[in-house]
Amino acid sequence: MAQTPAGVLVIAKQISDLTSVDPAESFEWSGAEVCGNVYQKLVTTPNDNPAQLTGELAESWAVSDDGRTFTFRMRQGSRFASGNPVSAEDAAWSLQRAVIMNKSPAFIINQFGFTKDNVAERIRATDLRTLVLQLEEPTAPSFLLFCLSAVVGSVIEKAAATAQARGDDLGNAWLKANTAGSGPYALRSWRANESIVLEANPHATRAPATRRVITRHVADPAVQLLGLQRGDFDIARNLLAEQISQVSQDQRLRLHAQRRASVMYLSLNQKVPQLARPEVRQAIKMAIDYEGIQRGLVPNTYAVNQSFLPQGFPGALADTPFRQDIDGARALMSRAGLAGGFDASFDFTAEAPFMDIAQAIQANLARIGIRLRMNPGDSRQVVSRTRARQHDIAQVQWGSDYFDPNTNAEAFLINTDNSDDARNKTLAWRASWHIPEISARTLAARKEPDAARRNAMYETLQREGRESSPFVMLFQLIENSVTRASVTGLDTGPMSDRYRYAGITKA
Repeated sequence: MAQTPAGVLVIAKQISDLTSVDPAESFEWSGAEVCGNVYQKLVTTPNDNPAQLTGELAESWAVSDDGRTFTFRMRQGSRFASGNPVSAEDAAWSLQRAVIMNKSPAFIINQFGFTKDNVAERIRATDLRTLVLQLEEPTAPSFLLFCLSAVVGSVIEKAAATAQARGDDLGNAWLKANTAGSGPYALRSWRANESIVLEANPHATRAPATRRVITRHVADPAVQLLGLQRGDFDIARNLLAEQISQVSQDQRLRLHAQRRASVMYLSLNQKVPQLARPEVRQAIKMAIDYEGIQRGLVPNTYAVNQSFLPQGFPGALADTPFRQDIDGARALMSRAGLAGGFDASFDFTAEAPFMDIAQAIQANLARIGIRLRMNPGDSRQVVSRTRARQHDIAQVQWGSDYFDPNTNAEAFLINTDNSDDARNKTLAWRASWHIPEISARTLAARKEPDAARRNAMYETLQREGRESSPFVMLFQLIENSVTRASVTGLDTGPMSDRYRYAGITKA
């Protein structure tokens, strides 16, 4: 039987989504995972309590009375892989760089009023250990801190990156495939659609337990499982539900399940007159057999989740109040004047498990007279149709951009301009759902400085969303990692950058 080398962790995973490991640019799952093991941020969250904020490169922080100025004190002793100490200037430059480059994840930082014209003044190091951020307007401290814990908040070694700069790219071309961080690992090599190799950072504050991590691109889950059973791999990351069931019977293997910050839902377009009726929206929510679909189709890969916040987020609701009630749903259809039902198109991704779930939903809704015309497509086609507001009902999956309730609350609730050429085209806008009062209260929750009161506001918004919104929240994604029994210390979290290798060992 083949065995992976001692001191080397070999992971089988689909990594075709990886395009860059520059934390100011990377915005896909594989890139975020690499960044999370190579870079550190000012603050982070522990995986055993992801709603808690803790210092990483920052040992402390203070907020001004007006809620606009945040002052961070950098921890002593942190060093980059080069051996150079991490300074407040590195942190300031990294955040400035993200704003100036303005790549996809920059909005996470930009939403605090930073622009390329003011960022040098508003984000600055006042000495080697002191970093000051001056925001455009007061904000909830937890909101800013959770945003800084995202990948885009990673601190890059300024000297290493600027030495490799081409023109005014701030080192972007080099950092796409190289790293300059202070995390437990450094990138040794990346070959697209082939492999990623990380080596232990010799200057890490805490040395990783395993000196090298190799992630091999293995597209076929069956090949992943076979390699795991043979000892070619230590961890397999993309096994399907039936394979996971098989793994549970194999004493040589261990299953690790983690809820991810990704939710599946139905979007009901409010431009469709029938779907704009509150009774119809509630009838659809009551007609679906959530638990039956979960048990029968996705028992190991999704969990029932009926709120717009994924489990693990501050303020997330854990209860699932909707159960299939066909008689109650039919009564609501009659009350809406639609006892005879109606026809509607149904957009969904033509891949497992989305297609199987869509067919189950079609059968559920048929029982209350809603006749769905199935419109399968690839994921990009489904998303494109919802972005253009061309759908009737669409089955969609949404992943959170950062670990703060606002990331999903803004997407599902805020729509301040319902015109077709609106600037902020949120999920609420895509569904043509325009309730100014709910938008205003969602914005107020984002600014609320008291953490407990802020969480309570999000709890209320979730309950109201269940009752009135055009979103039928279905499931939360579960990521399954299967390891050989000799592997211990796996530490996974709800976001991709929280999949941490540093504590993993193998006998």
